[in-house]
Amino acid sequence: MERDLSEKHPPEKQLSNVSDSSDNKENATSIATNLSANHHDQPETETCDQLVSPSLKAGVKGEESDNTSHEIEEVDREEKENDEKIEDIPPPEIHYTLENVSQDIDQFITTLSATPKDAKETTVEESKDEKISMEIPVFVEKFLDLVEEKVAKHELTEGKGKWGQNPEEDSSFLEAVNRISKLTSSLDKLRSDPNRAALISRNGGIQQRAMACLEDEFRFTLEDIKHNDQDPNTDAKGKQHEADRCVVPESESAVTDNFLGYSDDAVSKLNRIAKEMIEGGFESECCQVYMMIRGQAFDDCFVEIGFEKISIDEVQKMQWEALEREIPLWIKAVKEYASIYFVKELKLAEAIFSNYSSISSSLFSNLTRSVLIQLLNFAEAVAMTKRSAEKLFKFLDMYETLRDSLPAMGALFSEEYENELKAESTTARCRIGEAAICMFCDLENSIKSDTGKTPVPGGAVHPLTRYTMNYVKYAGEYIATLEQVFREHSKIERADSTSRPRYESESQNFNNDSDEENQSPFSNQLMRVMDLLDSNLEAKSKVYKDIALSCIFMMNNGRYIVQKIKGSTELRQMMGDPWCRKKSSELRNYHKNYQRETWSKLLGCLGHEGLQVNGKVIKPVLKERFKSFNMLFDEIHKTQSSWVVSDEQLQSELRVSITAVVIPAYRSFMGRFSQYLTPGRQTEKYIKYQADDLETYIDELFDGNPASGARKRP
Repeated sequence: MERDLSEKHPPEKQLSNVSDSSDNKENATSIATNLSANHHDQPETETCDQLVSPSLKAGVKGEESDNTSHEIEEVDREEKENDEKIEDIPPPEIHYTLENVSQDIDQFITTLSATPKDAKETTVEESKDEKISMEIPVFVEKFLDLVEEKVAKHELTEGKGKWGQNPEEDSSFLEAVNRISKLTSSLDKLRSDPNRAALISRNGGIQQRAMACLEDEFRFTLEDIKHNDQDPNTDAKGKQHEADRCVVPESESAVTDNFLGYSDDAVSKLNRIAKEMIEGGFESECCQVYMMIRGQAFDDCFVEIGFEKISIDEVQKMQWEALEREIPLWIKAVKEYASIYFVKELKLAEAIFSNYSSISSSLFSNLTRSVLIQLLNFAEAVAMTKRSAEKLFKFLDMYETLRDSLPAMGALFSEEYENELKAESTTARCRIGEAAICMFCDLENSIKSDTGKTPVPGGAVHPLTRYTMNYVKYAGEYIATLEQVFREHSKIERADSTSRPRYESESQNFNNDSDEENQSPFSNQLMRVMDLLDSNLEAKSKVYKDIALSCIFMMNNGRYIVQKIKGSTELRQMMGDPWCRKKSSELRNYHKNYQRETWSKLLGCLGHEGLQVNGKVIKPVLKERFKSFNMLFDEIHKTQSSWVVSDEQLQSELRVSITAVVIPAYRSFMGRFSQYLTPGRQTEKYIKYQADDLETYIDELFDGNPASGARKRP
């Protein structure tokens, strides 16, 4: 087989051999024809020959035979001389280039690859003729010389500018590397032939050097990312950052490139290089470079976002104030990676390794795995920190991020890795959810532990009420998430809530006609918190010695609670209309009790009973009534001006209700009995207030400003 290929070179010699052989055949034919013609051209001598003796005939035939042999020897001598002359002529020198030798190399590779390996191995052990068939054509060595020269040229050029200057040259280099790889694979079948060891070794060495060039270019191209100059990223000092490997966009729409900063030409070049490296048996080196560069790109994204790599131990040691600042950065990182970078990283991997889906999938999975493990480890570490109620809402933010972001990534991964990701993210989300439930349930403990006996000045809203209701109102913004958390993770609710059975039964009484949805685990837990708060406030109201002030305290706190619940559509819907009606009824009762305790005595001074005997007004009793009224009103004004009703609507309602009761009664009393007092000194002494004065002083009540007492207006 190799003999046939080698005989084709040089072609001039093959043509000469064919020509010489043809001439020799013509000469031999001519001699034979001449001899035959000489023999048949003498018919007249046949009769004479018969008369010649046999011995004479034999002599004649011998002479003819000698002449024929002599002629044949002459022809052979001429042929031999011609062959020697042809061998002495040197064949014309052939100029080899990659272009003209590539076709021969392709044909050689095809022929060599088509022959079974076993056949080549047995050929070496056979006869000399068979060994000659295994000879390698001269153009193979010439091809290696040319490729080695091209590789050496690439090795001399370092850094940027090695590729892209001449696209045709780049394509020629890749084609040469492709043939070297195929030749390596084909020559491997001759490895058992010791005579081919040098050739195989040289070919492998050239391939190694060529692949090293491709690997360097692959690395450089991956590192050379171009960014959108229209959206520069600046630091706090206003200086533009250097070209990072990863720029965090404000939203997905802000990312205009398809491949995370790589141009289409760069991706095309990376694709061709990756193809040649993989087909040449350098898949491992190609994948290692890709993993290293893209892994560093992900690390740069973390830095750009501001989220630091923090170990589980470091998270455990961090103060909550510092950890609280890290959580929003973590949330941003998860959302950016899930919605933007992972999607585009998959597109990049699939574009570069377009012919190798299993490789692109594996690279993408391995790259994202390290990022996701880091993000999930942070979440689990946060879940293991000391729990407190104020951490709840950051935990809920993390829970929502894990719930909403990670499942969307499932379509990016293979089924096996998707299941693994789902299991790991579910574990982290469950731990966050369980911690959130414990934190909200700890609100019960916060309420029960507040057993202070110190009354709030002026009957104002208690700090416990403010804290609890602000907490609950803020929770209302996460009500859907809290319902999901309690529904999916309520099995870990604390069993030490001794008040639960009582409050559960009360809650059910308030919501008998509520929808089934309002009976969710979170709804029941919220109801328990509200009932426990009411009980705590009622106990605190008993600290006030003045019953009227106690009623003001309960009105203030009750009104604050109702307003917070009604201010949130979600909370109001969850608590239900029966609960709201019950709280409003309680507020009306406290209002009535306040009026009875405060103003009933004052109105008693304006009663008609005991002022007349036999139809005549008893002046001393009348004077005492005015005196008592003035004294009581002064005391009420002085005391209740320092009381606090911060809710303007409740404050207005109280003042209006007081005015509606006191002013008409006072006007009536004045109109009927003031005439019995002597005008002048007695009138000024006993009639201290006019009706308009009383209205003015009533409007000064519940301002929280202590007064020295009401005085008559000039």
